[in-house]
Amino acid sequence: MKRFDIRFLPILFFFVSYQINAQQVYKDQFAHTFSIVARDKVTGEMAVGVQSHWFSVGSIVSWGKSGVGVVATQSFVNPAYGPEGLSLIEKGTSAKEALDLLVAKDEGKDFRQVAFLDHKGNTAAFTGEKCVASAHHIIGDNFAVQANMMLNDKVVPAMAEAFEKNKDLPLAQRVVKVLLAAQEAGGDIRGKQSAALIVVDGSPAKNVWEDKKIHLRVDDHPTPLVELERLLKVHEAYQFMNNGDLAIEEGDMSKAFAAYNAAEQLFPENLEMKYWKAIAMANNNKLKEALPIFKTIFQKDKNWRELTKRLPKSGLLNISEAQLNTILSL
Repeated sequence: MKRFDIRFLPILFFFVSYQINAQQVYKDQFAHTFSIVARDKVTGEMAVGVQSHWFSVGSIVSWGKSGVGVVATQSFVNPAYGPEGLSLIEKGTSAKEALDLLVAKDEGKDFRQVAFLDHKGNTAAFTGEKCVASAHHIIGDNFAVQANMMLNDKVVPAMAEAFEKNKDLPLAQRVVKVLLAAQEAGGDIRGKQSAALIVVDGSPAKNVWEDKKIHLRVDDHPTPLVELERLLKVHEAYQFMNNGDLAIEEGDMSKAFAAYNAAEQLFPENLEMKYWKAIAMANNNKLKEALPIFKTIFQKDKNWRELTKRLPKSGLLNISEAQLNTILSL
């Protein structure tokens, strides 16, 4: 009977340990993908943008907190990098120090791809040796772009170039341009399915529900970036509506109608935007100008007429009964 050579024990132990770790990693959720973490040096806003051929990528990859930073964790995802990384940064640890600490204790680090960015613009990224090719990252001035399981090696450089090229755009639009550039360069070798975008402020949010300035997800779509771009435009339109409402409260009608008009230009087919603009006009002695708007809305959907009947009781439409009947007769 042959004796087992104890000199092989370290090798055997390593092999068994590696297999156990690998099996554990393979149980983690996939998010082979491309993403960007970025900061606007002027506004201080920070963002994460991501697309993948995997369902609901935004539910596990993108993390952020106003006044703290943003995180993208992908490949074989360890979601702990998100909350733990942000917690470390919030306590004063830099992006690089925080990432180094978490990578050091992660037994599955060879399968991870992660990027951190803090509110000061410090950026760090890590691509594990076992990430599926093409896998790469680039760290730049106030941004990092990273990707794995890409069709080719052109994707990540195209992302970095797009970020630098679109400096004149607001951060959210700039990030979407980066994602579109990645897809155009080849994108995920498997195709596309979901995308997400979050934007947080450079300063802490006053209330927890105000933490995300933008939080958009496309969980399952044949062209997720096209849909994400559309949703961003809708988001911007509603922001103009909100600005219009605030201007009404301040008594600045000129500013209010400028905001409402900007909203309509972004989302012209939306009846609700037209409707509340007309309500604001009626409430501010501009009923004559509002009537054609009401008429167009009622012709397209009679339920808006029924809603108008109910608004005076709630204090949302403050006009005379005769004026109300004029609207309802349209």
